[in-house]
Amino acid sequence: MRQGGLRPFLIYSFMSFIADFHIHSKYSRATSKDMDLETLDKWARIKGVDILGTGDFTHPAWLKELKSKLEPVEPGLFKLRKVNKIKLNNGWHLPNDNAESFGVRFLLTSEISCIYKKRGKTRKVHVLVFAPSFAAVEKINAHLGWIGNLKADGRPILGLDAKELAKIVLNISPEAMIVPAHIWTPHFSVFGSESGFNSLKDCFDEYARHIYALETGLSSDPAMNWRLSDLDNISLISNSDSHSPHRIGREANIFEGKIEGYKPIMEALRLGVKAPSSVKNRLAKTIEFFPEEGKYHYDGHRNCKISFSPEETKKHKGICPVCKKKLTIGVLSRVYSLADRPIGGQPARVVPFTCLIPLEEIIADNFGVGTGTKKVDTTYQELINRFGNEFKILTELPKEELLRAAKPEVAEAIMRVREGKVKIHPGYDGEYGKVEIYNEEERKHLNKQKTLF
Repeated sequence: MRQGGLRPFLIYSFMSFIADFHIHSKYSRATSKDMDLETLDKWARIKGVDILGTGDFTHPAWLKELKSKLEPVEPGLFKLRKVNKIKLNNGWHLPNDNAESFGVRFLLTSEISCIYKKRGKTRKVHVLVFAPSFAAVEKINAHLGWIGNLKADGRPILGLDAKELAKIVLNISPEAMIVPAHIWTPHFSVFGSESGFNSLKDCFDEYARHIYALETGLSSDPAMNWRLSDLDNISLISNSDSHSPHRIGREANIFEGKIEGYKPIMEALRLGVKAPSSVKNRLAKTIEFFPEEGKYHYDGHRNCKISFSPEETKKHKGICPVCKKKLTIGVLSRVYSLADRPIGGQPARVVPFTCLIPLEEIIADNFGVGTGTKKVDTTYQELINRFGNEFKILTELPKEELLRAAKPEVAEAIMRVREGKVKIHPGYDGEYGKVEIYNEEERKHLNKQKTLF
């Protein structure tokens, strides 16, 4: 059984908020057509996310929508204009935003794919850009538009060195932030086994000192990253990288303090664990996938159905025993190769985390069906309507209260996830890991009980 990274915790405190900075719009490839602002606002409420990255601000059509449908609230943060709130009902009982304290905030973000040659090798690095204003976004877009076609994709592909991207953005707006995305993914990341680097300095040269935060990605958790002492003074953040509305918040960040604007949040990321008690916001915790569930945790070949741990890969000398070609080296092996601390090693101060499984997946596992089925959707909506949002259900509600509202086996499954008592067959080479909350014997027993009932 997987026992998690740190023990679960309640994510809500007297003053805290949850942020998911990395998503995509309907203008990105392989993305749901429902990734519009109205649906994003609705699903952020369902999940319990307070601040959502806009994603894709480099795309002209999406930027036009952002400017027409959002209105400023706190400095550098925006919310959906009331006239555009047309998708909130439909059977969902969600909080309204009549009071200033309610309402999902949007923060201007975009992901850029940098593909270029450096030191004799093709590099493919995905980078998140955080911007403080629409004025800054327009200047960034104008400059990047000279380099590549921003209309082609919500996540544009530019033949631009990641260092040069950092230079361009920070020269335009010193308040902007550059964050390498899903840093361990084999094919498109700063540390990727196929096209990455061995250190931030190798990638960003003198601009490495301007990298204050890294996105750990779905296939790694903070504990894996703590094994690299080079990352000790960098904030480790987690985001959903959502391509469809129901995946919002599958990873997220919890900040202490009130929502006061863009600058305090960026200060929290810059200072990380070194933040003094006087700061307005502090990065307090992160919400993670179990890293085994990510698509690139293990090594392997999806077409050959070969999934290897780092030890097995080493035994086979990195070669697939089926097709005899080189294996796709996943995140765990890559961490092993760059780590200078043993398993369990960590710096003196860290930001804690908890691993969760999305509520829809928990319900689906219980019923033995896939997500998106009517039975799962009905149960999910009933729970959200009763308790308010998904994060509250997954982390905060006592078991007794869950038992009064949900089927006993669903309540028990939620408790098992909180305690890390799950089994996961690790993901590899683009294939998500398979979660098992109840083993086969327990499932037979549950099915027998349901039949008798």
